[in-house]
Amino acid sequence: MSEFTLKDKLSAQRIYLILAALFIASLVVSNLIFQKFFYWDFFGIYTFEISVGILPYPITFLITDIISEVYGKRKANQVVTAGIFASFFSMLIVYVAGAVPATEWSPIKDVLFTKVFGATAIAVLASMMAYLLAQYIDIQIFHFWKRLTKGKHLWLRNNFSTFLSQFVDTFTVLFLLCSFGKIEWDLFLALLASGFLFKILVAALDTPFLYAAVYFFRKRFNLKMGEEIDY
Repeated sequence: MSEFTLKDKLSAQRIYLILAALFIASLVVSNLIFQKFFYWDFFGIYTFEISVGILPYPITFLITDIISEVYGKRKANQVVTAGIFASFFSMLIVYVAGAVPATEWSPIKDVLFTKVFGATAIAVLASMMAYLLAQYIDIQIFHFWKRLTKGKHLWLRNNFSTFLSQFVDTFTVLFLLCSFGKIEWDLFLALLASGFLFKILVAALDTPFLYAAVYFFRKRFNLKMGEEIDY
């Protein structure tokens, strides 16, 4: 990369920090809100029945693809590792908040708090095991296709890496939640189909956003095709 000044380096670090913050926030929130399920009628073709926790989750894969493309594999893995620590730390905070007794006048009583957040520990455990597999698979496949195509065909590595990793994520988290008794086994296949199809749809729709982000970085930092910011 030519003429990478100190100003460029600081700017790249700030943008990386913002992306990392968005990634971690999306991941933590998805684990906190997962117990609410909703349905979405997709133009009469298919009715999705999925957890609201899935809504911010595709954002994490978009961000790791952006970081993988622009900052490289090492920086992407760093964000994934930071997300793991943030998720377990949030689980600890929820556990402590549930352990202290509510006052008489508290708007949220202990029973309601436990009902909403009581399964968070199991959710985080299941999510983190699925997340570890899925995110590292996503990063590995992304860079495999990047090397194979010599930095070309961004849409190919974005979708191929996300499709497989999202299936691994959806299957693993549902399998663990069913095994722990948080979801009935007779709902497994329906939730797997809904979750995976929803993630595929979102992955396809986020491709233009990935192209826009990569275009911004290439123009801002004068990057060539397939070139990464190294600092």
